[in-house]
Amino acid sequence: MPDEQLDLPQGTLDLLILKTVALEAQHGWAISERVQQISGEALQVRQGSLYPALHRLERRGWVKARWETTENNRRAKYYELTRTGQKQLEAQAESWRRLAAAVGLVLDAV
Repeated sequence: MPDEQLDLPQGTLDLLILKTVALEAQHGWAISERVQQISGEALQVRQGSLYPALHRLERRGWVKARWETTENNRRAKYYELTRTGQKQLEAQAESWRRLAAAVGLVLDAV
């Protein structure tokens, strides 16, 4: 099953993006690559989902963006977490952990 890609449950993409940019400011492609790498290739964030999510997070004030030159000498929009985004990340991560623990209890019940 590690070779099989998983579908992200609704609302999970925002959490993954917030966590990824909390580590350091990154451009969209790097965010997608980092999620895929950390998940052991199980999660793939498609551009058609990633960029609308980044714009939504920016409108909400959870991330801020700035244009910079990449290591390949191309211009890209780099996203970083705001203070509001950090609070949102903490709240969403805690909710996700509680949900995962509750689902795990049900699945492990005999």
